[in-house]
Amino acid sequence: MVDFDTDAGDGAALGVDENSLTIAGGFGKIVLGQDDDAADSYIIDEMDLIAEEPSATLASASIGTSSSITSDDETKIAYHLPAMGGLTAGISHTDRTAAGGTDTTSYGAQYSMSAGGASITLGYASIQDEAAAQDVDAENMGLKVVSGDISLIVSQGSYEKADEDRENQGASISYKMPNGMTVGAFTFKGEDNLDAGEEYTANGAEVQYNVASGLKATISVVDYDYKVGTGHESGNTTNDSGTMTQLTIGASF
Repeated sequence: MVDFDTDAGDGAALGVDENSLTIAGGFGKIVLGQDDDAADSYIIDEMDLIAEEPSATLASASIGTSSSITSDDETKIAYHLPAMGGLTAGISHTDRTAAGGTDTTSYGAQYSMSAGGASITLGYASIQDEAAAQDVDAENMGLKVVSGDISLIVSQGSYEKADEDRENQGASISYKMPNGMTVGAFTFKGEDNLDAGEEYTANGAEVQYNVASGLKATISVVDYDYKVGTGHESGNTTNDSGTMTQLTIGASF
């Protein structure tokens, strides 16, 4: 699998975004090359039910804005177990020693089941980067429930390193209406326990509507508030709050 990055972004050169070899069979799936950490396949966070995700840009703010955790596309080896009932799981390892960096170990799992006519999925994911002072640990846990046209997610995440101890909680809901519209809403709160009083909250809603075959419009509104903490990093940030409205038109062929 080769994924070419055609968006130069902030002046970055165009090139290969992901490049990997996958071997799959009854034994599971092995992925070799530049691809996501294994944990990326098992993350459940509040934004999974939101089609468009406008988020505040907090300059210098050291706090989470989602309960999700991030992975990278460095060269690695990953192994995913074959599905066993409702259980799926995987693990990956990135060896950066030769380049003088830090190794990364990532793993995750999901378990799906049915109860009372609803589909329930539990997910857990973890990424650990080795570091000289203190390892960098990120975790995500989530629960997704789908019952008919209604979907619900509750999730939480954490991020720890030498000067960070973040806790994140989020929830979202989505409803597919009989007229073809889909409405969704989410709420999120992030805190840094090492910076007393530092807090980020966001609440948003969106409406998706199929204008025509292959053409979809999404209107989203997000209200956010960021408060500076009084800890060791409070001098690097400023209070911020606001409301953002976004209209997105998507076409598929």
